[in-house]
Amino acid sequence: MSLSSYRMHRIYIAATMNYGLGSNDPEELAYYNKIRNAMEDVKKNPVKEGIPFN
Repeated sequence: MSLSSYRMHRIYIAATMNYGLGSNDPEELAYYNKIRNAMEDVKKNPVKEGIPFN
């Protein structure tokens, strides 16, 4: 069974605000971890601002 959009939104809010999920559902945990990993990747690769001169 796939996650409802409401549940996906609740998981997204929990992940972005560094809250615990409070669920043992594997599908919810996978989605939560996916968001947390994406957030970590963004922190590791800072955005370079400006126009590159080639």
